[in-house]
Amino acid sequence: MPSRMAIVLAAGKGTRMNSEIPKVLHPVCGRPMIHFVLDAIQQCGVERTIVVVGYRADSVRAELSARENIDFTTQEQQMGTGHAVQMCRSHLDQHDGAVLIVTGDSPLIQVASVTVLLETYDQVEPACILGTARKQNPSGLGRIQRDQNGDFAAIVEEKDTTEEQRAITEVNLSTYLFNCAQLRFALDHLSNDNQQGEYYITDCPGILKQTGNDVRAMDRLQPCEALSINTPQELLLVEEEMRKMGYPDFSGD
Repeated sequence: MPSRMAIVLAAGKGTRMNSEIPKVLHPVCGRPMIHFVLDAIQQCGVERTIVVVGYRADSVRAELSARENIDFTTQEQQMGTGHAVQMCRSHLDQHDGAVLIVTGDSPLIQVASVTVLLETYDQVEPACILGTARKQNPSGLGRIQRDQNGDFAAIVEEKDTTEEQRAITEVNLSTYLFNCAQLRFALDHLSNDNQQGEYYITDCPGILKQTGNDVRAMDRLQPCEALSINTPQELLLVEEEMRKMGYPDFSGD
């Protein structure tokens, strides 16, 4: 079986958290949230994980120092999620196999969901698989546009949606599987020609689709995986959901 590598995006400060603590180190159920993400990745059979650090990078490195099979790369300037993955280029150049890309602020990532994506990738080896979910209130999330055959066409960010597209309930949850060579190609063709002047990983599936590659959107993620953490209020919501789901409480450790 080809090797599997993961990239965890963990460079942001998390301005809306109103704290000097890096966002991924904020505790949920008494434990820095990024550990739940790394645990899930490990359980999915990923051999090597690259954590992209930036804001207070030394704090994140120190927190994760006891974990095995983790390397770090630094995003000195916050220039978007695509730029963060570009900072992993030296690791990508040495890899041949699947690359899982997730965010460090989504502790409700589910092993079962990611395993389905990995199994599908191993069977058909597409250029890219996006893990998607159905959400009755998709406000704030990118919509998955499909063509007349039901195949992936594009990710449409909410600010760019038409009224018809806003009614789409299938959403992008920032869980990607790429063929490493195809990911390198897409990263080489990323543009920052947008209002923010940043490079976005969400553009990579579209680049691959436009060049005739097999890009698939799989509605296999669970609704809880749409709960990421950007504010203290969202942290409380995620923690409440995790307690309902029976996650262990590390508060007493």
